[in-house]
Amino acid sequence: MDRTGMAAQKTSFTFPDPKTVEPRGRFAQRALELIPGTLTWATILGMFVGSWLAPVGAAVFVIVFDIYWIYLTVYVAFFSIMAYRGLRRGVRINWWERVVQVRDPGKYRAELLERSEHLRAMLREEKLSFRERRIIRKERRELVRYAAELRELEPIREQILDYRDIVHVVLLPTANEGPEIIEPSIRSIAESSFPKSQVIILLATEEREPEETRLPKVKYLEEKFRGVFRDFIVTTHEVASGEMRCKASNAGYAARKLMTYLDERNIDYKRVIFSNFDCDSVVHPEYFSALTYAYITDPNRLQRAYQPLPMYHNNLWDTNAFVRVMVTGSSFWHMYQSTRKDMVTFSSHSEPFDTLVRVNFWPVNMISEDSVIYWKALSYFHGDYKVTPILLPISLDAVLADTYWKTLKNEYKQKRRWAYGIENFPVTMRAIWPDRLMPLWKKIRVTIEMIEGHFSWATAPLILAFLGWLPLFLGGPAFNESVLAHNLPFVTRILMTLAMGGLVIFMFLSFLMLPPRPKKYGPMRNVLMFAQWFLAPVIALLGAIPAIDSQTRILLKKYFGEFWVTEKIRKK
Repeated sequence: MDRTGMAAQKTSFTFPDPKTVEPRGRFAQRALELIPGTLTWATILGMFVGSWLAPVGAAVFVIVFDIYWIYLTVYVAFFSIMAYRGLRRGVRINWWERVVQVRDPGKYRAELLERSEHLRAMLREEKLSFRERRIIRKERRELVRYAAELRELEPIREQILDYRDIVHVVLLPTANEGPEIIEPSIRSIAESSFPKSQVIILLATEEREPEETRLPKVKYLEEKFRGVFRDFIVTTHEVASGEMRCKASNAGYAARKLMTYLDERNIDYKRVIFSNFDCDSVVHPEYFSALTYAYITDPNRLQRAYQPLPMYHNNLWDTNAFVRVMVTGSSFWHMYQSTRKDMVTFSSHSEPFDTLVRVNFWPVNMISEDSVIYWKALSYFHGDYKVTPILLPISLDAVLADTYWKTLKNEYKQKRRWAYGIENFPVTMRAIWPDRLMPLWKKIRVTIEMIEGHFSWATAPLILAFLGWLPLFLGGPAFNESVLAHNLPFVTRILMTLAMGGLVIFMFLSFLMLPPRPKKYGPMRNVLMFAQWFLAPVIALLGAIPAIDSQTRILLKKYFGEFWVTEKIRKK
């Protein structure tokens, strides 16, 4: 079978269409769309009705919920610390060395053990300082730990790929971003440890961007990086019939052009790792080496996605306090997610190109492209698909506009677009529940986690902020004279104070991960970085509004018609 036939065979997989007109599918889609918004609004209204008709039950519920919230805060904080330790360990590793040497794990393991013994001998030296001994012990522990990992790779030595056969394609979709936004991203790829002769840049532009800005941008970037990479491909997407003006349709168009490029050069899709990045993504120098290592050493590589840790550090010092707390909170959430078995792709991530072809790329009529590709692959592999975290940071732009108010407005729109990811719920349910090959427990777990995440986003801050007081205002004289009513504010205040311990941990970690302060800012900026955390309770409450907004839009059939592109500017 030729490559064209193989591609046709691979793309036979179908995923439910959210815009289907087939009666049965349309009914199921609409019924599932009603669930998230209905649950959210039932909870919000139930807070008032319950406080009025059953104030004792509402008071007991909020106390139990506060205790649960303390548990959840401590749980997330603990695993965020574990993720931070993993991140610290990840940035110390020479991933390029591992990529080169892992082809013969037995030989490499022997070299590492010999190196470990050499370090052990160094520790016997009496002239070493305490700090030097600490560094040597840490390095030796890492060598011993990795030697144990290599022992597990020895039985599958024949399944380890040669890194020289791997080709990385980095997709950078752009709609209206200037070259000053995109250039640092490409430069970071050029400065990575992995050979650039095995890296292709795929710059995906939009035809709707005016030529007077699009063409000079493309020309500048092509000339700037001419000869640096294996190739520099530029595509220009025109919105076709049935497509939305969204990132997914642009990415799909570029990926199909890449198929033609690879077929003409007889490059095996299984040897191509496709990184779908935001155009402002600045990668760690070892990212592509770490990604390659994870890919070539995993026999189930085609059933994996690969996710670095998103950090909004490109312009963190420049944006305002509200945005800084929000994006830092997002970073911690994704760090916590990296410790879970059922992590979902978000923002900039990587997949095997062969898998993307098999699932027929991204839906072209949906807004949320970064996570829906995970749900498509999960459906294609009948639940046997997961995300492998790459414990290295990838730096992105925090929201920043010309004015303070516009920055807040754009932050709201970006969070609303993220929350609109609940649109994945109906199509995912339509895909997995009829699948007889997917385990029942997997279906139940996916269903609960998809609903719970967006439900908590929209309702938990409101429950924490208001439900402790509503029974006192709406419960009537009989309830207000009870012992429970007198103690409710005191109990909830103590519980929320205990929950603030998690916030202290997040604040401490945020300073550990903070990028160096630009010279244009003085020490007072550090004081503001500390003071901003007092806004966290208010920001958490405001953060629920975008989720309620998105769920309500879907509930009322007020769907988004196109992908809102976050405005990106850089302060000079």
